[in-house]
Amino acid sequence: MKVGNNYYTTVWADGQKVCMIDQTKLPYHFEIFEAESYLQTCKAIKNMVVRGAGAIGAAAGYAMAQACREAPKARYEQAITRARKDIEATRPTAQNLFFATKRVYEAGKQSPQKAVEKARSLAEENIDEGKKIGEYGNTLIKDGSNIETHCNAGWLAFVDHGSALAPIYRAKREGKKMFIYADETRPRGQGARLTAWELKNEDIPHAIIADNAGAWLMAQNKIDMVIVGADRIAANGDVANKIGTLEKAIAAYHYGVPFYVTAPVSTIDFACDHGREIVIEERAEEEVLFQEGPDAQGKWHKISVSSPGSGAVNPAFDVTPAQYISAIITEKGIVEPSQLQNLK
Repeated sequence: MKVGNNYYTTVWADGQKVCMIDQTKLPYHFEIFEAESYLQTCKAIKNMVVRGAGAIGAAAGYAMAQACREAPKARYEQAITRARKDIEATRPTAQNLFFATKRVYEAGKQSPQKAVEKARSLAEENIDEGKKIGEYGNTLIKDGSNIETHCNAGWLAFVDHGSALAPIYRAKREGKKMFIYADETRPRGQGARLTAWELKNEDIPHAIIADNAGAWLMAQNKIDMVIVGADRIAANGDVANKIGTLEKAIAAYHYGVPFYVTAPVSTIDFACDHGREIVIEERAEEEVLFQEGPDAQGKWHKISVSSPGSGAVNPAFDVTPAQYISAIITEKGIVEPSQLQNLK
């Protein structure tokens, strides 16, 4: 996608370094974070410098390639095995992270160069997956649609194109008119900060809404469909996605609003039979208790937005049962949750 007059992917390799758009600084500052070692890339994944299923997967693949390059010849396989564990510990819910790390690790057992080649090919595949998801998802969008999104599953969440926003971008390019209601997505505000930033850059009409406003808008017949991404999909069609997705799905089901999940096949964990088996990441309570951003002069601040002395519970994801999902849009086509085994 373009930022200004320049084309960017979300994450890329530059020699030994892994470069990524620093999503913690958006939409106020556009900065590139450079990780010079696999441990720095791990930290960037953990701290959400890079986030979103596809982008996490690509970053993890590059981190594994970095580890293969850094490993001493004398203890090579021992070192890359330890590194694989470090990378996989960064975000335990994100299936694409495990998918990419495993494949680059296996390539790396042949040679560091094979690991680098595999990491790059996986990133390129993710770009193609996002493009195809956009093409398939576009067929579901009617001219004049009002669409609700949750979290950010735009190009920043993939290497390019995105998942949930990919159909919207494709529809825009075909001349369809749309209005997007972007959930703010507490506590990190990915909708208010990232989705809104992307939509503004693409000149797509939109409004940021409070997370608890979606059901009311559905009740007023102001939402025609909901499109979200996914971080892990169980074999039975249950979907783990950013916290708050479940309540949107329940409301959509109640009001008869189609609820679509977008994800590449690599997000499906066929070894996970049911959503109850998905490990849900618990993040630091300060993400709920505090917010960060610049003042009018551009100086960055961290401020309290909660009662001092109170604690918080901060699950990063929830699981939406397959029964609430109208269809899953993949790079191989649109399928009902019960049809996932056909993609195995």
